[in-house]
Amino acid sequence: MAKLYELLKSIQVLDAWNEQELDIHGLAYNSRKVKQGDIFVCIKGFKTDGHAYILEAISNGATAIVVEDYQEGWNDIPQFRVEDSRQALAALSDAFYHHPSQSMKTIGITATNGKTSTSFMTDAILEEHGVKTGLIGTVVVKFGDYSEPTKLTTPESLDLHHYFAQMRDQDVSHVTMEVSSSALDLKRVGSVDFDIVTLNNISREHIDLHGSFEEYFNAKASLIREAGADKWAILNLDDPYSASLVDETKAQLLTLSVETGDGDLICKNLDLSTGRAKFTVEVRKPIYVGEAPIEPQEFDIELSTPGYHSVYNSMVAIAAGLLSEVPIPTIQKGLKSFGGVERRFEMVFEDDFKILDDHFANYGNINVTLSTLQQMEYNQLKLVYAIRGSRGVTVNRENAKAIVEWAPKLGIKEVIATLSESHVTEKDQVTNEELRVFQEMMNDAGIQVHLYKELDDAVRHALSEAGTDDVVLLAGCQGMDPGAKIALEQLNKARPEIDEEELFKPLKNRVAGIL
Repeated sequence: MAKLYELLKSIQVLDAWNEQELDIHGLAYNSRKVKQGDIFVCIKGFKTDGHAYILEAISNGATAIVVEDYQEGWNDIPQFRVEDSRQALAALSDAFYHHPSQSMKTIGITATNGKTSTSFMTDAILEEHGVKTGLIGTVVVKFGDYSEPTKLTTPESLDLHHYFAQMRDQDVSHVTMEVSSSALDLKRVGSVDFDIVTLNNISREHIDLHGSFEEYFNAKASLIREAGADKWAILNLDDPYSASLVDETKAQLLTLSVETGDGDLICKNLDLSTGRAKFTVEVRKPIYVGEAPIEPQEFDIELSTPGYHSVYNSMVAIAAGLLSEVPIPTIQKGLKSFGGVERRFEMVFEDDFKILDDHFANYGNINVTLSTLQQMEYNQLKLVYAIRGSRGVTVNRENAKAIVEWAPKLGIKEVIATLSESHVTEKDQVTNEELRVFQEMMNDAGIQVHLYKELDDAVRHALSEAGTDDVVLLAGCQGMDPGAKIALEQLNKARPEIDEEELFKPLKNRVAGIL
């Protein structure tokens, strides 16, 4: 519970009506979740406007409302007008829960690709260090004994600060969280006290949401640009967009590189012949954290997670670990024991041939995935691709372009494509225009397309042709989520001699695509 006037100190109120001191029991932005004694914050969304639900909110017990537009007819309860109700919700939430993120070292990770894997790697390093951790992201929110699959990469601000409060109450000392572009744009991370922020890479994604690539980049970049002088920013000098922010932040900088050899941390002696990276990290200058600086030195890293992208993700995680004063041997052990995140170049079968599962979301992600395959040793590649549904012609053209560009390098002469009709919801169905642009790009490149309406049939086609030392790549976002489960079920029927428990072990802790 909090006093209304105390909470109002956290926001800039433009106008107020019927002001009075009240005991506030909670906050809500969804009128159906309002309880007696709550403040209802009216959010203007893409599809609905919270101002239209004031009657329901008051009926459910709201005792004050925060609005962007004055509302006639509600003069009997306090009403406060603000310029941006999303920003107000974040500030009020932070104040209501007594600024919980300030009690923990909070690490914010943004990128087009790799946010989830990087956050899990960082959490694995911190757990190996023996501290109590919290993790917030695309797959799960977890801390202590609590674990819950997530609906948003970054929760709404009220829910986010509530999570922080629960973590603080359980003595969590370090929180790693994914920060999406929409979360930054929509103020979901407003009033979060980030200690370490990082932007690893940027490629074309979510253009429809932001209106342009420039606005998308600016949303991502705001996490770095707004970091204070007492914070740390980790930037990837191999990515021109990340590198461009070196002079645009007040934060202390820790830069890294895998390819160019520039940066404070560089990757050397990279070996990806097995698909799982081994490399050396060189610390090129003293890093001043804690009581004693981390001196220039070299140390070896061995990853259990496959993929070239895992190298970049791990470099960020290593940087975050060093800035969190984790000893280097602990960082090495944490990364070696980390088994990976589902659907991020995940090895789900590894016997006479391999099955890799990857979410293949966008042009940049596809390039990284296929560049890893180029460095692996195998016979033939069987590509099963779930066309990306309801993401627009531009995204699907660019995804197809990436496949076309890599086809001659990887010997791709055919693609097994699927619409995954029975495995996607209405919002993820492939449109006729998206299918057309994909087929046109493949046809122009001379790549044969085996098109299946159903995911099961596409997977069956690939497995029926997989030979010794081949790789079957299950590639795609929502339409391929159940692909690994389907593939292993089909293998289970075709090869009863394989131990069933061992076969399905990679799916044991799955969240996506298991129903």
